[in-house]
Amino acid sequence: MGHPNAGKSSVVATLTENDRIAIDKRAGTTTTTDEYPVIIDGRTVMTFIDTPGFQNPSDVLEWFQAHAEETDLAGAFLAAHGDNPMFSHDCALLRPVAKGAGIILVVDGSKRIKEKDRTEMELLRLTGRPRMAILNNLSNVNKHMPAWQDALNKSFNSVREFNAHRATYDERIALLGALKAIDQRWEPMLEETIRAFREDWARRIEQSTDTIIQLMKEALSKRVTRIVKVDEIESDDHREAIKQQLTEALQQALRQLEVEAQQRIRAHFRHNVWDVPATSLLAKDLFSEEVEEALGLRQRQVAMAGAAAGAVSGGVIDLGLGGLSFGTGALIGGLVGGALGVLGGAALAKIDIQRTLGVERFSMGPVTNPRFPFVLLDRIILYAARAMNWSHGRQAADETAPNRVPERDIKHKRGFTEELSAEDHRTLARFFTAARRGKETPHEDQSRAIVVTILQGLSHSDIDARVGI
Repeated sequence: MGHPNAGKSSVVATLTENDRIAIDKRAGTTTTTDEYPVIIDGRTVMTFIDTPGFQNPSDVLEWFQAHAEETDLAGAFLAAHGDNPMFSHDCALLRPVAKGAGIILVVDGSKRIKEKDRTEMELLRLTGRPRMAILNNLSNVNKHMPAWQDALNKSFNSVREFNAHRATYDERIALLGALKAIDQRWEPMLEETIRAFREDWARRIEQSTDTIIQLMKEALSKRVTRIVKVDEIESDDHREAIKQQLTEALQQALRQLEVEAQQRIRAHFRHNVWDVPATSLLAKDLFSEEVEEALGLRQRQVAMAGAAAGAVSGGVIDLGLGGLSFGTGALIGGLVGGALGVLGGAALAKIDIQRTLGVERFSMGPVTNPRFPFVLLDRIILYAARAMNWSHGRQAADETAPNRVPERDIKHKRGFTEELSAEDHRTLARFFTAARRGKETPHEDQSRAIVVTILQGLSHSDIDARVGI
């Protein structure tokens, strides 16, 4: 419940993860009572009811006070005025209360308290139902917050600050946990709900990790091919043009794989409405200079990780030669891996040209640039971080409002991989090497564990989600 435009629908959208709830920035746009279930594993674990604002709170309060002897004021008011058009909104929001629903009052903490607010607080207190108040302050104007806290504490079992446009997973869980405090009888149901939320969230992290690992395997093993008749190749310049077309085709194929992975991650976290600002790294081309500079490992880190992965590659050469190279393969592999790591401007992939039966077969791939996998991994984790911590109620946010709560200041646009340990870098590099060859490796499970740890850290705010970049 609450004033028109206090943010009721945004709170419901965030708590139910339903960004298809119609939210309008104009006052009074919720005119009907709508139910939004929270469904986990096909089962409704809780239902939120979004109500219109009070129409005649002073009249309703006056009636309540005149009928104080009634044990169920909400039900009695409905019996007396349920068919009166004058009280249609008031009856709509009191009907769930009469049926036993608890009350969550949403107020805009950026605005000063008015007499109408105090009237509604007293009216809701008289219902006798369990009550929580949410201070939904969407701005950085905090001067009225203490007065709100004092007033609400007199009429409500619990008072919580909650920004419906910025709430993270941890904050949503904390709010659900706080609901237990307003009525002890609700504890078993809410504990079951919270447990279901957490299990579902863990499952989403696993699903997102599967998506990320699959993206890396498909992207790093991707090949593009073009067959051209020899007599159609007019010159060396024409051959170079074909090579350029192959490069563009490989880049486009990698972009498409990234887009498909992003769509799956968005679905894991139930986002339908999605808006990425033009300044975000997620809005930039995957192969843009800005993305390349911001994400992935630094050159020294790439060199060290690449050397480790290269040494593994060399070891495979030794086995292929029956050990006759006396370890030379491992030495060469390590040197090549390290050298590629230092060369940040290395080509994305090698081009192979085979000529047979009057045709030339141009093929490009798999990706050999040692830095690119870390850039791609950073980008998809950054996307997952946004999906996990982007409130479903944010669709109604006015991002241009002068007093809105600012994004966390991030001085340097960076990803997540460079903050990992050197051992993690080596593990990932070895997984990337195996993925290029389409081979199974124990480093895949280890890399999966690294990604899960990052996503879990993002869930619990142990790692900055960096939604501003």
